[in-house]
Amino acid sequence: MTKETFTKLILENEEIMFRLAMSMLKNEADAQDAVQSAILSAYEKLTTLKNEDFFRTWLMRILINVCKMQLRHRKPVAELTDIQTAITSSTEEVEVRAAVEALPLKFRQVVILYYTQQLSTKEIASILHIPKGTVLSRLDKARKLLRTELE
Repeated sequence: MTKETFTKLILENEEIMFRLAMSMLKNEADAQDAVQSAILSAYEKLTTLKNEDFFRTWLMRILINVCKMQLRHRKPVAELTDIQTAITSSTEEVEVRAAVEALPLKFRQVVILYYTQQLSTKEIASILHIPKGTVLSRLDKARKLLRTELE
């Protein structure tokens, strides 16, 4: 893969990467750091990518690993609610967002990848290194949890 192709693919996926990192880290600065670290790591490991068709999946997997590492090393801090978002968003949207954020990580990941990133279950399975059936069952369980929480 050429540097130009790599750059083009990174630019195409940068927004999706940021949204995924935000969903996991819940902090803009940490999400930006994670995206940059993932891009650097991807560039350094570019020779390990066997098939360019799977670049996006490969890149998202790197990003998830970077985010997980940041979460492991994160010191506990009191989180503040983003008041501006709450003011500008509808009450229902805020409730749904809060319910999704309250999901356990394994369910939250598949919900975000499926609904906000609009990835297929096959792509999600590849990114998370789990069977497609597990993705489907996690989506089902997450929907049930969300339905219960929002009722």
